[in-house]
Amino acid sequence: MMNWDDPFAELASQPDAAQNKTLHRNVINASDTQKTESVSTVSDDVNQPQSESQQHGHVGLEAIEMGADRIQVDDKKIINCRADLNQLVPFKYQWAWQKYLDACANHWMPQEINMTADIALWKSPDGLTEDERMIIMRNLGFFSTADSLVANNLVLAVYRHITNPECRQYLLRQAFEEALHTHAYQYVIESLAMDEGEIFNMYREIPAVARKAEWALPFTQHLSDPHFSTGTPEADQVLLQELIAFYVIFEGIFFYVGFTQILSMGRRNKMTGTAEQFQYILRDESMHMNFGIDVINQIKLENPHLWTTDFKDEITTMIRDAVKIESQYAFDTMPNGILGLNAPMFKEYLEFIANRRCSQIGLPEQYPGAANPFPWMSEALDLKKEKNFFETRVTEYQTGGALSWD
Repeated sequence: MMNWDDPFAELASQPDAAQNKTLHRNVINASDTQKTESVSTVSDDVNQPQSESQQHGHVGLEAIEMGADRIQVDDKKIINCRADLNQLVPFKYQWAWQKYLDACANHWMPQEINMTADIALWKSPDGLTEDERMIIMRNLGFFSTADSLVANNLVLAVYRHITNPECRQYLLRQAFEEALHTHAYQYVIESLAMDEGEIFNMYREIPAVARKAEWALPFTQHLSDPHFSTGTPEADQVLLQELIAFYVIFEGIFFYVGFTQILSMGRRNKMTGTAEQFQYILRDESMHMNFGIDVINQIKLENPHLWTTDFKDEITTMIRDAVKIESQYAFDTMPNGILGLNAPMFKEYLEFIANRRCSQIGLPEQYPGAANPFPWMSEALDLKKEKNFFETRVTEYQTGGALSWD
């Protein structure tokens, strides 16, 4: 569980941390002056008294109006909407509901994966090199915290400000999956008889792991502040920025060095159970990221005034800084070339991914000519394969054949 008040005091003195924090706009002071104002931009009569829930852009159980008109599709919006959040249908965003159904079809549990071969290999004094062991441990240390951080951000922050019930339905499923991922890491750590305290505290003790967690923390502090409200251009930009920080960067860039490293071990018939856990998790995270990008683009479509030149420049800077941080993570976790991989290959891979992320949210590509040195990674997202590329067991989800990743 993350401590949201932890300032990472030691890391804050480092240039990277200080620079990252200056990127994040501060609207808390501004929002303090708005606490008693309506934050919704949609109102038929601004002079009508509003309940507290209506002031925050949604209608809860305490504000039910008997005999009110039925909700129409056009009443619904991603943010700053007063349509009844308790009424799921009619759907406005069919893509959100479909992603919820697809996520349910993805269901899996960590205990289903056989860890016997991993346990034997990990216990064998000659089973893995020290470099290979470090990759396993560092990635378990990062991901065990990262998915907890994402889950807390969803439950404590994002869910409160998304005012659309079908999107919230998916967020609830995503929150469960984040908990499932943390369960998977704990299951691997327990199976391998690792020092749980060492692994789960790496985000406080190992700079390579802590740097990424420290980068992400400021991008949830506004949304989790109980006094923060959307409804002004400044506050709405903060929401949009923090969604980009988590969905596009944290889940869409910061996860990919670790995924590639672990899945590469599985391709070489090493730590196949751990790699299979990560393959399932990667598929989930890919859907999380795609959902988040759809939400981001829908907010942009409904609020084009937020997508200013200055804002786009700030987001571009965030993405470029993220590539530097994740590239450094590759060098820190892989000081020597192993598994047919080396850290410079990851730098190009991250630039390739960053170009993709930029294009997905309507920004120009930042790294012309960046190519994908790991084309096999696309196989990890193919749910229609009869077996995974480790050839250890069937890896289709319960109804995975019905999924489309296009």
